[in-house]
Amino acid sequence: MTASFDWSAGYPSRRLPVFGNNVVSTSHPRAAQAGLSMIARGGNAVDAAIAAAAVMAIVEPCSNGLGSDAFCILWDGKGLHGLNASGCAPAAWTPDYFRARYGADAKTLPQRGWDAVTVPGAVASWVALSERFGKLPFADLMEPAIAIAERGFLVSTNVQHKWAAAATLPQLTSQPGFKEVFLPKGRAPFVGEHVRMPGAARALRLIGETKGEAFYRGEIADALEANAKANGGALTAADMAAYAPEWVTPVAQDYRGYQVHEIPPNGQGITALMALGILSHFDLQGLTADSVEAQHLQIEAIKLAFADVYRYVADPRAMEISPADMLDADYLAGRARLIDSRRAQRFAPGNPVRGGTIYLTAADASGMMVSFIQSNYQGFGSGVVLPEWGVSLQNRGFGFSLNPERANVVAPRKRPFHTIIPGFLTKDGQPVMSFGVMGGNMQPQGHVQTLVRMLDFAQNPQAACDAPRWRFDEGLSINLEPGNTPELLDGLAALGHEVAVLNDTYQDFGAGQFIWRMGDPAVEGYAAASDPRRDGQAAVS
Repeated sequence: MTASFDWSAGYPSRRLPVFGNNVVSTSHPRAAQAGLSMIARGGNAVDAAIAAAAVMAIVEPCSNGLGSDAFCILWDGKGLHGLNASGCAPAAWTPDYFRARYGADAKTLPQRGWDAVTVPGAVASWVALSERFGKLPFADLMEPAIAIAERGFLVSTNVQHKWAAAATLPQLTSQPGFKEVFLPKGRAPFVGEHVRMPGAARALRLIGETKGEAFYRGEIADALEANAKANGGALTAADMAAYAPEWVTPVAQDYRGYQVHEIPPNGQGITALMALGILSHFDLQGLTADSVEAQHLQIEAIKLAFADVYRYVADPRAMEISPADMLDADYLAGRARLIDSRRAQRFAPGNPVRGGTIYLTAADASGMMVSFIQSNYQGFGSGVVLPEWGVSLQNRGFGFSLNPERANVVAPRKRPFHTIIPGFLTKDGQPVMSFGVMGGNMQPQGHVQTLVRMLDFAQNPQAACDAPRWRFDEGLSINLEPGNTPELLDGLAALGHEVAVLNDTYQDFGAGQFIWRMGDPAVEGYAAASDPRRDGQAAVS
């Protein structure tokens, strides 16, 4: 029987942390369960994360897909490893290419369509992780996603809301393949409606059988080139074949006796590290967690960090300022001195001395912990879809600049500035927590807000996850999530912040997943949290 319920969240979350020796925490239950099933079959946390990521590409297509990018930080029992699987620009992309197509006065790349598509890196990340750290055959990891794509799934509440919103955007619905795959009935699916993705099932099976080769050097790569050529795009099979993800060393910042780790640029994870380095100069523990003073300091620290990140961060091969320069202790101390506890400010970049996304995390009883994120960037990405393969493509090219004075200016085979960031926490060289908060420029802000709640105010991961958030956009503008107190709103306004409360349940204040190691993973296990702002869960065994 069809129910005419209001499917929105009627009341604040009452979730509590969950505990287990094996954990997979994602924004969709089917993905969490798929990941946990890999561990039950003898796999490890990496196998679980890959299987969960493949399922997420099916059940949350508004946020990610087979044409996404990805990043990962993992603890293998001995140390941390980082993987940058963000895609590169096609070889044809230059500022002149875009000005010839969009006018000499063009300031940005297109937001949608083929001219927003860089080489998708997510599939390559799955293969790289499996080959280096996985236990199960790669094809086995695709099985849950293939089954769900073939048999279908029931659309969840948050996913349906974003799907319906996308259906109203001509920028998306006009793109090749979009209506055929995502609006086959001429509308978005309803909450609870059964949806199948047969093209994606075909692609996943071929990806599994060839360990991704078909995607980058075979049938799917050829289909991508043909579709791009037919629709005025520049991506070629040669661009696909030239791509490889990159193993990197995470960058770190000390905070309250812990070390916070992020993927280095071209991602924006350094924003969170800079903000925490600035906040380390203030006695937050002498304040209360939700006080005007504590929130004001965090907002100003984030603003200072973003001012530098937007100016200097790009593909590291093009950066004039290194991450080490941006995290220099003396430099951050100087930036901290710019904060005025009595008023909000607009900040310019400093001068360091030169020297829709999904997030999931998995951990197993052997001690392996995986922090993984993949994204189509903005809802449904470029809007371009290959119907026969169910491959929807990201729009990461929109992150490039056409300003030749910017480090992030577009260039052939260059990586754009990236928003998606997995996080990891250690103490004295040992793993403590894998975590992440998805949601555009909210991601480093979510990292800072949740870490401050846990490390300064001793809130458990689920409480820190549930707590109402704020989001800085630009200038003095601060958006508050419902649940923040009137006292906080009035207090921030009195300091000069331009405050607005966004009452839409689905406004994006980020959504996080957290796994905190309690001790010996085989005995004490982990405490896990999953954000109530999404449809997901932390599945445990």
